[in-house]
Amino acid sequence: MPQPAAAFLSRDFRRYQLARVAVIIGAEAQALAVAWQVYSITHRAIDLGYTGLMLFFPGLLFLLPAGHAADRFDRRQVILVCYAMQAVCSLLLLRFAWIGIHQVWPIFAVLFAIGTGRAFSGPASSALVPHLVPKSHFVNAVTWGSAIFQIANIVGPALGGILYTLPLHGPLRGAGIAYAVAFCSILWFLALMASLSVRPGRMEHRAFSKDVILAGIRYVAKKQVLLGSISLDLFAVLLGGAVALMPIFAQDILHAGPTGLGMLRAAPALGALTVSACMMWRPIRQGAGVKMLVCVAIFGAATVLFGESRNLVLSLAALYVVGASDMVSVVIRASMLQLATPPEMRGRVSAVNSLFVVTSNELGEFESGLTAQWWGAVRAVVIGGIGSMVITGLWAGFFPRLRCAGALTPEALMEAELEESSQEMRQL
Repeated sequence: MPQPAAAFLSRDFRRYQLARVAVIIGAEAQALAVAWQVYSITHRAIDLGYTGLMLFFPGLLFLLPAGHAADRFDRRQVILVCYAMQAVCSLLLLRFAWIGIHQVWPIFAVLFAIGTGRAFSGPASSALVPHLVPKSHFVNAVTWGSAIFQIANIVGPALGGILYTLPLHGPLRGAGIAYAVAFCSILWFLALMASLSVRPGRMEHRAFSKDVILAGIRYVAKKQVLLGSISLDLFAVLLGGAVALMPIFAQDILHAGPTGLGMLRAAPALGALTVSACMMWRPIRQGAGVKMLVCVAIFGAATVLFGESRNLVLSLAALYVVGASDMVSVVIRASMLQLATPPEMRGRVSAVNSLFVVTSNELGEFESGLTAQWWGAVRAVVIGGIGSMVITGLWAGFFPRLRCAGALTPEALMEAELEESSQEMRQL
């Protein structure tokens, strides 16, 4: 009988998740305020895409040094420095709201700085989690971590929509109050992270060199289960993501305003939370690879339904399914990433994964804004959803080892690699 809350037996894991839930809520409220503020200034879909692009570029530029930093230095210290930097960024956004800025380029500059902090904190955070719980509780920790992320994604956008419409006056009106809340959430995060007792220290003792920093890329390239799962998420979300266009759907298509935007942003997280609760009681034991492929195909189909909908309730239902199906692939991919990677390389491998995730999210937002500028928001979302389903079919053929992945354990993942390799040898 599985223990649904086994990971919370660890003190540091409890504190880490309390810190995460607060800072993610603040970040999501801030992201909604930024999107609404930018669209209010320019009324151009392409500028919503640029917000994602500014967050994406740092992940690309700092991929290799970020992974090396996560393995070379104490991962907790790396996270603290990065979030201190993000606290400064929230203060800058609050300053822009205070003075009533009418240009978007200063906002884009701050988003670039936020993206830089995320580029370094992402690999360190992913690589820190295995230090917080026993190995036997790791999949449970991943499931809870994803569930808490989704809870924050439900509360954060809804809170952002409420904060934006509060009848306030002065500098805290509109986006300003959301930025202030984000700043306070980062302070809470920093306090809890500083109280963790875990001190992982450096995992990688070799100095900075070409071979050391490229080791993560080479490792992922050799492991077809990892490469297949990470790249599937990249292309499916890159094509099928509709988050950047939600202000357009909320205002121009569904006529629901900022509150409706908060509901649209929260619906996928609610679906993901529901599925994660089920997975805590009934964790994935067999057929992880096949289940991941099926759920990504469902993700694409639900995205198409959202694009075609003109009814708020139907749109929310479609986004609920989008989040539910995506949650399964998130847990499977994150578990594969850590369980199939040696501890001393988790930072660099997590950096590779972070690039793929950032690319699918932030670059996906730019792709959505660009295609919406060309074709219109509805057509862009529908075509993207169809593209996600096509990618799923192609990846099922390109990565047979991913299909062979069974249970989420180091032994089962290794067995999938060995089984496919033996089949290839027999064919030769």
